[in-house]
Amino acid sequence: MIKTAGVPLLNRSVLVLNQSYEPIHVCSVRRAIVLVFRGRAEVIESLDTCIRSVSQQFPVPSVVRLAIYVRISPKQLALSKRNILKRDGHQCQYCGTRRGPMTVDHVTPRTQGGRESWHNLVCACLRCNNRKGNRSPDQAGLALLRKPRQPNNVTFISHFIGVPDWRWRPYLFMD
Repeated sequence: MIKTAGVPLLNRSVLVLNQSYEPIHVCSVRRAIVLVFRGRAEVIESLDTCIRSVSQQFPVPSVVRLAIYVRISPKQLALSKRNILKRDGHQCQYCGTRRGPMTVDHVTPRTQGGRESWHNLVCACLRCNNRKGNRSPDQAGLALLRKPRQPNNVTFISHFIGVPDWRWRPYLFMD
């Protein structure tokens, strides 16, 4: 079995684009080749290797585009401490530090009607979280660096799955 970077070739990740070039999913090379072979997708970017059969060879895809437009519902990423910290890049949203242990803070405290949602939870260092206490950022004299929001497909793929191949960057708006 051919291995590249410690991962078997057929198990490597492939970025799947909708017909409109919108990133919608990540699948394995094996699944992407099946999509291309059945005519449901086309190879947009490929690796420098090929998979060979007795009579044919196929380029190993890195990015594929679906042949028809698929309506997708927004990804419902689990709301968890780990995902909030990843979304904010392990950076305190009040002071900007990346040092020290991080925790999750409610922008609007629960006692003031704040809910557990992507729009109300941010990454905060222990110092800022204790300084803010059970108050709103305005009451504590703090300001948010970025307004919290729910990750979309592009941020989900780039931050949570990662970008294992440089060929994905233009499709994830990273260039």
